[in-house]
Amino acid sequence: MRKVTVLEHISLDGVIQAPGGPEEDTSGGFGFGGWIAPYSDPILGTALRTQMNMPFDLLYG
Repeated sequence: MRKVTVLEHISLDGVIQAPGGPEEDTSGGFGFGGWIAPYSDPILGTALRTQMNMPFDLLYG
């Protein structure tokens, strides 16, 4: 059996929508895109790069 690793950006109040930029996903009138940028730091960046640079398969569904 393979290991499933979840890499997810979610705020404390449960927001997942549009972490990357203001224009990423404006559906439903969402006006807070890019919300993760102010909270980024070198440690988070290193952790994300490390995880995303490893070989992986995608699980959809």
